[in-house]
Amino acid sequence: MREIITISTSQREILVDITARVKDIVKASGIHDGLVNVYAQGATGGIMIQENWDESVQTDVVNLLRKMIPRGVWLHDAQDGNGDSHLKSGLVGPSETIPLVDGKLGLSTWQNIFFCEFDGPRRERHIVCTVMEDR
Repeated sequence: MREIITISTSQREILVDITARVKDIVKASGIHDGLVNVYAQGATGGIMIQENWDESVQTDVVNLLRKMIPRGVWLHDAQDGNGDSHLKSGLVGPSETIPLVDGKLGLSTWQNIFFCEFDGPRRERHIVCTVMEDR
């Protein structure tokens, strides 16, 4: 089963929790055991599994990436000013695969699935969620 999650983002760089949306897709699939792949379409976004206790970890992730990959110093900036966004996206990666066990995502208590926006705000971002059954 495959569904597209559509979200909007409100900031240039932000982690958006999409766990509840992925859980809804898993439930609708009726699949109990297998894999769930979550894939961000676009060259300036990513998917990350991260701490969900409070927003400090997500803020720390954004701040770390800002320090590692500063804005305005890359060759690609001459084209459209978002060279850092492409590099952050490449570092984080476009997807995560999560085991599906007894109809539930195989995440630990403190893990959630986040869409990582590196070039917002955006009116629409698309995330492909694919649920595959063990056979």
